[in-house]
Amino acid sequence: MSLPPLVEPAAELTRDEIARYSRHLIIPDIGVVGQKRLKNAKVLVIGAGGLGSPALLYLAAAGVGTIGIVEFDVVDESNLQRQVIHGEPDVGRPKAESARDSIRNINSLVNVVLHTDRLEPENAVELFAQYDLILDGTDNFATRYLVNDAAVLAGKPYVWGSIYRFEGQASVFWEAAPDEQGLNYRDLYPEPPPPGMVPSCAEGGVLGVLCASIGSIMVTEAIKLITGTGEPLLGRLMVYDALEMSYRTIRLRRDPDRQPITELIDYEEFCGVVSEEGQAAAAESTITARELDEMVRSGKDIAIIDVREPVEWDIVRIPGATLIPKDRILSGEALAELPLDKPIVLHCKTGIRSAEVLAAVKKAGFSNASHLQGGVIAWAKQVDNTLPVY
Repeated sequence: MSLPPLVEPAAELTRDEIARYSRHLIIPDIGVVGQKRLKNAKVLVIGAGGLGSPALLYLAAAGVGTIGIVEFDVVDESNLQRQVIHGEPDVGRPKAESARDSIRNINSLVNVVLHTDRLEPENAVELFAQYDLILDGTDNFATRYLVNDAAVLAGKPYVWGSIYRFEGQASVFWEAAPDEQGLNYRDLYPEPPPPGMVPSCAEGGVLGVLCASIGSIMVTEAIKLITGTGEPLLGRLMVYDALEMSYRTIRLRRDPDRQPITELIDYEEFCGVVSEEGQAAAAESTITARELDEMVRSGKDIAIIDVREPVEWDIVRIPGATLIPKDRILSGEALAELPLDKPIVLHCKTGIRSAEVLAAVKKAGFSNASHLQGGVIAWAKQVDNTLPVY
């Protein structure tokens, strides 16, 4: 079902704008009026990363008049594989500033507004109220629930996208949509997954070009909502499998048990990046990279167990470590491979997975186990900076 246009048209298009956007103007479903709506639109993009990069570029190219960017991070070399709004000279720069400069190179007519503070429950609703539409390109559940709940309280629609390895998803959520069509993210995911169950892109990887596929779909939905063109993904989840090159849509329904959203909460606590068991185990048995280095140098007889995946092991490893992936330990299959007669130090990439494994091995009777704070990344930064990071 189509929706009425989200934005009123601007008063006019200049001669230069008519020349720039001519390929839009000759599409009957957009035309001059649709382009005036785009000119008058204010769109807020959460994140200038994998999804935000192509989304920002195409929103600017399409002639969206005001684009807000919520981003507090800096450009890292590992971003360049997929975050195409940034280039090699931008490494170390704030992503928001890099994205703004790229947008200006594409379309100097766009007003770019930077929001360089972290999105928090204290500022989200007031920020969203300044815009017509939100695009959520974040990569963690805590921020996704925050965006959803703030959009509900601000009465704003938002386009959501998600990527992982070779698969992407996209949808439109708008609790206050006309004709009681309203749905929000909690109708798709009423509760966050258990801590550690769903790896992030930093842990599981993502095909770089997948970001362009899903990001362009998000911008397509934004243009449709702004101009009132076509049938948006409201009430539908689009799933893209790049390996099969297949698209499918799943009809969404309002969760009858969903409670009204009346306030914002502590979303880090709600989502629990590390389970309570993992936090409790880590609180008692955590060592730093330098402490582990001292143990190795002193000749202490310890077992360093790497709980990452084999593909990560191939990238970088701590000398003397043994690879036993997390799932093999959690299933009980590999418990017999762990020594009982010496201290065990578990590690992963950043310390999240190893904390979960630590809780499991302690429960299994390995009382002399600990885990490495910050994982192999901390080792590479604090002990051996010749090692690659990923």
